Amino acid sequence: MKYLKKLAYSKKAAPYIFLTPFILSFLIFNLYPIISSFLMSFQKLKGFNSYTWVGLNNYKNLWNKDFFTAVKTTTLVTAVECVVLTVFPLILAVVLNTGLFKRKNFFRAVFFIPTLASTIVAGIVFRMLFSDSGNAFMNSLLNVFGFESQNFMLNYKWSITLMVVLSTWKSAGLYMIYFLSGLQTIPRDVYESAEIDGAGELKKLLYITIPLLKPIIIYVFTILIFEGYRTFGESYVFWKESMPGNLGMTIVRYLYQQGFTYGNLGFGSAIGFVLLGIVLIINLLQLKGFGLFRDDD
Repeated sequence: MKYLKKLAYSKKAAPYIFLTPFILSFLIFNLYPIISSFLMSFQKLKGFNSYTWVGLNNYKNLWNKDFFTAVKTTTLVTAVECVVLTVFPLILAVVLNTGLFKRKNFFRAVFFIPTLASTIVAGIVFRMLFSDSGNAFMNSLLNVFGFESQNFMLNYKWSITLMVVLSTWKSAGLYMIYFLSGLQTIPRDVYESAEIDGAGELKKLLYITIPLLKPIIIYVFTILIFEGYRTFGESYVFWKESMPGNLGMTIVRYLYQQGFTYGNLGFGSAIGFVLLGIVLIINLLQLKGFGLFRDDD
């Protein structure tokens, strides 16, 4: 008992004692599931604790039309989101950081509040807005301007648009906050010097604001790639079970379908690790493109 008390008050042992709960939780809830899932990707599960080793068959079975469609759709959604959710929040942040709005905090809250909403709840509203019914809000709006009603959820291009619109509505406020935090670190003296040299608002944006926001832009791009490739809720709310022509099939949706709907957990695990590889490769390429691995010396 005396030894334990002495150990608890030891300066050398104290850090390890405080870190023990985190280490245990990481091993149990993070590392063990990752290793278990990786092993599962080489197995075919027959039931609880009943499986057979199938080697690389699960990975070979990924060579199919449905998976390629899911990769294509997810990549398109991610690419569009990377552009929209970088440019639009940046513009919002720049505008809100100027003196054009007197109640900046109010507008910041208005744009940020959708971030707190559940994707499923917001998606139900968007599903009704973009319903195929002629009385739906978007079709009624199109009819007012003389356009024909659209079957939004039965068209591939519209399916990409629907998922991006929902994601943008929900996430733009969060990325706006990131850019606002970066804008507030830029010294006002830099802008004043540029104004003395005759620089206009556009030149200040292109040659001062954007270059100095490069770390924030890289961070936002990295997060957007992760978020885009794990798109699931945006697909599920528009196409619950029936999905004609795999219109809204994303990689995570395909994983969910194969692993939980069809009960092929081994194949689902293989999809998950291939997705991990895709995201890591794309993020490394974009980080290299931004020059993070460049040797400045």
